[in-house]
Amino acid sequence: MLVARTLKKSLSSVSKPFSLHTHLKWLSNLPENTVYGGPKPQNPNQRVTLNHLRQKHRRGEPFTMVTAYDYPSAVHLDLAGIDICLVGDSASMVVHGHDTTLPISLEEMLVHCRAVARGAKRPLLVGDLPFGTYESSSNQVLMNSAHETEAIVLHSFNYEQAVDAAVRILKEGTMDAIKLEGGSPSRITAAKSIVEAGIAVMGHVGLTPQAISVLGGFRPQGKNIASAVKVVETAMALQEAGCFAVVLECVPAPVAAATTSALRIPTIGIGAGPFCSGQPRQLLKCIVWSMLTELDIQYNAVVNLEPPTNPPQSFYHLNEALRVLVYHDLLGMMQHPHHAKVTPKFCKRYGQVGEVINKALLEYKEEVTNGSFPGPAHSPYKICSAEVDGFLNELQKLGLDKAASAAAEAAEKIETSESLEGKSPKSD
Repeated sequence: MLVARTLKKSLSSVSKPFSLHTHLKWLSNLPENTVYGGPKPQNPNQRVTLNHLRQKHRRGEPFTMVTAYDYPSAVHLDLAGIDICLVGDSASMVVHGHDTTLPISLEEMLVHCRAVARGAKRPLLVGDLPFGTYESSSNQVLMNSAHETEAIVLHSFNYEQAVDAAVRILKEGTMDAIKLEGGSPSRITAAKSIVEAGIAVMGHVGLTPQAISVLGGFRPQGKNIASAVKVVETAMALQEAGCFAVVLECVPAPVAAATTSALRIPTIGIGAGPFCSGQPRQLLKCIVWSMLTELDIQYNAVVNLEPPTNPPQSFYHLNEALRVLVYHDLLGMMQHPHHAKVTPKFCKRYGQVGEVINKALLEYKEEVTNGSFPGPAHSPYKICSAEVDGFLNELQKLGLDKAASAAAEAAEKIETSESLEGKSPKSD
């Protein structure tokens, strides 16, 4: 308080109105948060909002979404102009090394969210609700019968817990929205509850990694009529619950196209083919009809619409659709035996960063092993010969003869190395 009063007194002569908060803020290196919860962008007009995404969707323009889990990757996404940054629970696998997304906790997700928010100033920030943030603890319910009273353990769905977790993602994780997996009635109600709490929600249907114990592993969905219809109906239910977009993961392209055609909100594909959001609606209707016909699935059984007239023969000249990729997979970072087994087939590698990393690490190991690193070029801090002699004398006075010998030997080697390179020792 004394420092604050002194600062205020010293600036009292300034003609401009004084704001103690403003001047104290100058002393901090923490970014000021915006109403979105994320860091303040260089140009507020460039910040991606839901309105921007809706406008793009209405114009039929594709937009991009990539995952990020830390500050450096978020900065790269920001510089590249990516529209949506997803802090996914896939961090459990690609960052923490687990085999599934299930182990990651809400507390761990919040750490990732905050790190990403510091680096991504432009994109819309979406944080995943991890597994376990929906379910309450077991509740015992007494069931009366004619003969006995039976205690049955029920696993109930706690909507209040889901809302609380979503609030933490926004307030503590500084995200703009949350993503919620699944389309069971309880998940639909949870999505609606979160939206009613004033939080933007992105849905996720098809392959939902949090449900792999039920699905029997990471298996594509929508490969038969019943499953395909379920994908569409679930996405429509999430739309009615208030979701602003729906992720379609690992479903056949015709099913993704049907879902996109049936919805008013954008679809974001991951392993779902090229016909997610970004296509003109009438042309997309023709695409759906043609592709479903080839699979012997009735169009109106999926989207409850009449088949289009005069469908075109070829559709693959269309622009790429909206989709999301995992940062590490997209860049080819995870090139090691374990990850090779789980790298999705649908993921295109736009770089071979993993090869560059591996090559650099091997070179580093080799140079350390053969003693070439660190050499004189990477040993910048010098001590002149006179200071070395004095230092050796002091070590000997302390009875550290061995240490003195080591220092003398090191100084001699450095001097020899620098003379071979045509350099003379410098003092700092």
